[in-house]
Amino acid sequence: MDGEERGSASASASEQTPEQLVARAIAPVKKDFLRPPPLRSSSPNHDLSIPNDNKPSILAKDKKSKRQLKRERRQEQKSARNLCPEIAKTGDVSSCPYKDKCRFSHDLEGFKAQKPADLEGQCPFFKAGASCPYGLACRFSSTHENGLPSANLNGLKNYSEVNGLSKDVQKLLWKNKMSFPKADAKLQTLGLLGPSKSKRNDLENKDGDNTGSNKCDHSDDSGSCVVTSDSGSKLECPAEVMIDDDNDIDEKSESDVLCPQKRRKTAESCDPKEAENEGVSVTEQNFVRSCTKSEVDAITPPETDLSLKLQSREKKLIDFKEKLYLAPLTTVGNLPFRRVCKVLGADITCGEMAMCTNLLQGQASEWALLRRHSSEDLFGVQICGAYPDTVARTVELIEQECTIDFIDINMGCPIDIVVNKGAGSALLTKPMRMKNIVEVASGTADKPITIKVRTAYFEGKNRIDSVIADIFSWGASAVTIHGRSRQQRYSKLADWDYVYQCARKAPAILQVVGNGDIFSFVDWNNHRTECPELATDMIARGALIKPWIFTEIKEQRHWDISSGERLNILKDFVNFGLEHWGSDTKGVETTRRFLLEWLSYSCRYIPVGLLDVVPQRLNWRPPSYYGRDELETLMASDSAADWIRMSEMLLGKVPDGFTFTPKHKSNAYDRAENG
Repeated sequence: MDGEERGSASASASEQTPEQLVARAIAPVKKDFLRPPPLRSSSPNHDLSIPNDNKPSILAKDKKSKRQLKRERRQEQKSARNLCPEIAKTGDVSSCPYKDKCRFSHDLEGFKAQKPADLEGQCPFFKAGASCPYGLACRFSSTHENGLPSANLNGLKNYSEVNGLSKDVQKLLWKNKMSFPKADAKLQTLGLLGPSKSKRNDLENKDGDNTGSNKCDHSDDSGSCVVTSDSGSKLECPAEVMIDDDNDIDEKSESDVLCPQKRRKTAESCDPKEAENEGVSVTEQNFVRSCTKSEVDAITPPETDLSLKLQSREKKLIDFKEKLYLAPLTTVGNLPFRRVCKVLGADITCGEMAMCTNLLQGQASEWALLRRHSSEDLFGVQICGAYPDTVARTVELIEQECTIDFIDINMGCPIDIVVNKGAGSALLTKPMRMKNIVEVASGTADKPITIKVRTAYFEGKNRIDSVIADIFSWGASAVTIHGRSRQQRYSKLADWDYVYQCARKAPAILQVVGNGDIFSFVDWNNHRTECPELATDMIARGALIKPWIFTEIKEQRHWDISSGERLNILKDFVNFGLEHWGSDTKGVETTRRFLLEWLSYSCRYIPVGLLDVVPQRLNWRPPSYYGRDELETLMASDSAADWIRMSEMLLGKVPDGFTFTPKHKSNAYDRAENG
């Protein structure tokens, strides 16, 4: 919401009754707390009230090319600020095994001279009873024993978090030597292995596919077509071929050539002798399994056993009934935030959406989205892909490498970069491809497969009700229905009547989860009363704005939470973030960035004690108001400068030249981009 809209809402709030304000979707804040909107420039993220000439820059700088960023990254690595991790752990310059060939700086004295002052508080690793893996680089190193790193360098994160990608498997993915026997066997059974691949290979051999209207407008200065996904990782744009008889989209991209599963070698080209010539280690050879046609036939069940395969789906069920389900939230649904929600009462958590193509390429940034904390007792991962072979191989790889309870396939993400790849909401226009993806994923995985969809792609053309009866027979254990179309994005209220209609049409054994606009225990109770057929509801933006919604639902009360209690929740997030991203300078600034992203949502919360009508609705626009104390007023600000002030209360001063722009611009109520 910009300053003009906020000012209009504030003026309206002082002149109209609460009922009139609610009818206009303006929050009915008590008149005693209303105030004129603060003076701002035309940019909602610029605050003129900061007199300091060294105030942080709020708007991001122009994007740099990949080559320039790589050059700057190498220069930064050699600077005294980037001390070798081995030296930081031991405090001994001679401890690095790479000596002069090390990529990092060995200037210990130079590092100490420029290192920022330690932050207040205790090292989060020592506080949890573990040793700090960052040693001298830790921003709390003064709280270490005698100021030196501990002899035990295992660190907390090594045993509290799981689902890391092993180096051996990552190397195989990089070299395109990873085999997927279960996925290929199932693809062969369904007739999806050969034709789809050859069809795309034919397209790849054609010239001129990337010209004309399909030319990408995201190229950087080096000519590479790269965009940033909402997970923060790099994606090729677009990354999938989209050509079907039921869709007039015809696009081809470079990432089809780059995608590992499309370049996997045959059994003849992956023999041990060639592997040895290519420098593949013995350990890697143990992972390489060539999958010949005879092996596929041996793995593939005969046609007469297909009925038994359908019955085996009964084992792939997971009980979502009445459990509080935190939605997979892009960027802000990170592991530290999920830990906060677990403390506040969430039952089910799910990792951020990960792109299948990036996982199959072994991208560390994408695999980080699958990390699981030991406190997440019922945990799933969400993946997004456009083709059955991509999804099936990703499912097999995840089951092999990760400890999870279920796998969710996103078929409802509205973000343009995902839809342009043929994934997410684009699948709603291709029901046969939806069916193939679910069938092959279910046939490959031993864990339950769930899917997340929207009502439709185009507004007014709902179609999930026509396939809801078939989704379980495809192999899904549960389906989450977000009550909006892709075209609608996050504007207007969710269509819960349609969600109820789908839930009533679904077979009793298929669990239907509703999603959209849940912001209080009243909303939760209403859905339980209106449609008992719903297994549960998924809570998304409501948890971002007030994560204690899980406590409210379990205790059936409106929690008039104080600013001090809210600050304690932020402190928990910071501690969890430092454990997850690290307690060195890089980890501190990563934690700050994700804290700011969260604050760009949480500022929309209006305390219960300030409202004339309770509870707050998710679509209400708050007027400008004073809180009951200075901290509560600060927490209500929609200015990024004020969010930075709050981060400095918890993580110290921002570094020189600090920039921040909310990724989702969540202060615009109809443009939140979490999926």
